[in-house]
Amino acid sequence: MASWNSVSLEVTYEILGWFAFIAWSISFYPQVILNFRRKSVVGLNFDFVMLNLTKHSSYLIYNASLYFSSAIQKQYFQKYGFDQMIPVAANDVAFSIHAVLLTAITLFQIAIYERGSQKLSKTCIGIVSIVWLTAAVCFFVALSNHSWLWLLSIFNSIQVIMTTIKYIPQVSMNFLRKSTDGWSIGNILLDFSGGIANYGQMVVQSVDQDSWVNFYGNIGKVLLSLVSVFFDIIFIIQHYLLYPAKKSTKLVTTVGEDEDQIREHLVRPSDESPPENV
Repeated sequence: MASWNSVSLEVTYEILGWFAFIAWSISFYPQVILNFRRKSVVGLNFDFVMLNLTKHSSYLIYNASLYFSSAIQKQYFQKYGFDQMIPVAANDVAFSIHAVLLTAITLFQIAIYERGSQKLSKTCIGIVSIVWLTAAVCFFVALSNHSWLWLLSIFNSIQVIMTTIKYIPQVSMNFLRKSTDGWSIGNILLDFSGGIANYGQMVVQSVDQDSWVNFYGNIGKVLLSLVSVFFDIIFIIQHYLLYPAKKSTKLVTTVGEDEDQIREHLVRPSDESPPENV
């Protein structure tokens, strides 16, 4: 197994990794807090949350298996060379565990808070069902010949595909509503910072090892960063340029306003989304 050639690059790698972990981990909280304060999930697309849970669950399986399993690591080294480093760090595993937990909490909020006419689309339910059915079939195929690295590549592909499509329902919903009310921009800004740091972490490792195997040996992580940053930029444009928040739509009320007036600010006809958004 390869070791670091430069202490300074190793330290930089760890700093960038944990910065990405902190930024990405904190990014889940603005939406959870916003939902809690409003006691409503109107404006948050449910398809996005369900696809996000599928994505992070797949990413957790990939990270934890490659980081902890010596058998899978051996298969990785046999394929890419014993002088390489595994492309998963401790912060990747920690982030995945935290992400699954916080996304599950958000899903629970959807179940208990006001959601208007919003619901999961049949398209989303179909996609999630097909994904996990495919994963189950691949598991039994891998079980017969112990091709665990191949199985991990399947989960890696799943999390990349989910990352690519999970943002589309929320982007579409914001476009149809001409508003980002109910969707936390804090989540996006932190996610953007984490994506840049994550990409930088991989560059630092490649420079130290004088090898770019770190990129094509973990193409999922590369695409994850690029796709996330791309959609984060779209959300930033929507929030600050296309649909800037108006004073009348902010959750600011005077002492004399009653619950009906507050509800009018939170739940408007434009908040209703079509049943299928993917």
